[in-house]
Amino acid sequence: MGGVTSTIAAKFAFFPPNPPSYSVMETGGKLVMNGVVARDNVDILKVGTKRGNQVVAVYIKNPGAALTVLYSHGNAADLGQMYDLFSELSLHLRVNLLGYDYSGYGQSTGKNTYADIEAVYGCLGEKYGVKEEDVILYGQSVGSGPTLDLATRLPKLRAVVLHSPILSGLRVMYPVKHTYWFDIYKNIDKIPFVNCPVLIIHGTADDVVDWSHGKQLWELCKQKYEPLWVKGGNHCDLELYPQYIKHLKKFISAIEKSHLRKGSGPLSDQPEKPRNSTDFGETSRPSMDHREKFSTSFDQREMPLLSTDHREKPRTSTDKREKSRKSVDRPDKFCNGSDQPEKARNSIDRFGEMMRSVGLCNINCFRPTTTAV
Repeated sequence: MGGVTSTIAAKFAFFPPNPPSYSVMETGGKLVMNGVVARDNVDILKVGTKRGNQVVAVYIKNPGAALTVLYSHGNAADLGQMYDLFSELSLHLRVNLLGYDYSGYGQSTGKNTYADIEAVYGCLGEKYGVKEEDVILYGQSVGSGPTLDLATRLPKLRAVVLHSPILSGLRVMYPVKHTYWFDIYKNIDKIPFVNCPVLIIHGTADDVVDWSHGKQLWELCKQKYEPLWVKGGNHCDLELYPQYIKHLKKFISAIEKSHLRKGSGPLSDQPEKPRNSTDFGETSRPSMDHREKFSTSFDQREMPLLSTDHREKPRTSTDKREKSRKSVDRPDKFCNGSDQPEKARNSIDRFGEMMRSVGLCNINCFRPTTTAV
């Protein structure tokens, strides 16, 4: 059975840039990342994991931030390629941001994404004093796996953002209806146990991870926030659409204004140590993968408060990954009119332009391969 596990992992496939887009060196007792523009508000870190690996991370400080985003990137990028995007997100969302490279990516060593995210999350509390209730976990594509695994073990987590997420590794390639023990990133079975608000962003024309993945995960959320379905958006280009940053800003604003969730317990000075992951040694079982067809006529008016999901229940459909032809999103021209007033700074319009030439994902990242691991 171990061979089955290896085959599935190989087909799921990680594609770290080779060679890495950056290097790390120590200068004057401080780590420096070569290949990117040095900034005074950025710390370069090496974080040890419980598996004995060293994970490279970047912590971007925003002096006006009340919240901190922990960003798990896609499967074919490293920190050097994500660095500018991270800087822009920190600036425009007014958050601190911690991004990291998975083991085996960039200058990070070893292999275990669950241990990686636990280590960098722990670093937020130990080094920067960030509280659990001030953390937003952000998972892009394959990054939705470690993001949701950690989110299920943090009862006071502030919020989660899932960007082009997957139901599970196996379900990207095959329309299975059960969760098997050898599957990886079993998001479909974990998301019902996330107790904080969840925003899901997905492109309607995603030809790598079908839009149905994002829609079904949204349907299974306990605390739904108005999703963003980007009309015509593919798997790796959603940052180029103006509604991407607009919707994220609205979400962050709503989360900042939200009160401590009922039953979340007293505040703590340090994030609690997360419970161990349950994503190991599980037996095959029925899952919640009903492949329902979802309504595509969402109200376009977005309220700045958390959604309570009063829409009618979707109609049941057959178990087919259909390409959605309708959209619930309008690629309207971006404006700041609905957001809070901002201090003078660079135009938000340059956000998409800056990212246009950056490749953040291997478009064939989930295609079956014969690679062995």
